[in-house]
Amino acid sequence: MQFQPTGPVPQQDQVAFHRTELGVILGLYGRMVAAGEWRDYGISCLREVAVFSIFRRTAEHPIYRIEKRPKLRDRQGQYSVIGMDGQILKRGHDLKTVLRVLERKLIRAVE
Repeated sequence: MQFQPTGPVPQQDQVAFHRTELGVILGLYGRMVAAGEWRDYGISCLREVAVFSIFRRTAEHPIYRIEKRPKLRDRQGQYSVIGMDGQILKRGHDLKTVLRVLERKLIRAVE
């Protein structure tokens, strides 16, 4: 007798963020929420891309999207940060390096 799984069959052709990647992203997200810059996020896992969308308010369009595209791993890099207007702000192979473009927004001059 062979074991037959019950319930939904997991999608093998779906891109998702790994736990360590989410840890890096959520660490930055938490700092930006504490600074009052960001308020909400959404995660989409699609066939060719995983997207972490960042919102200033819940009912808006995302102000930033962090994308993971494994097919670009050997070219420009699989990670990218995209602005509200669709412009790619930073792209690369290392997630922490790519996210530095958003951390600069956290640093402000203190008077």
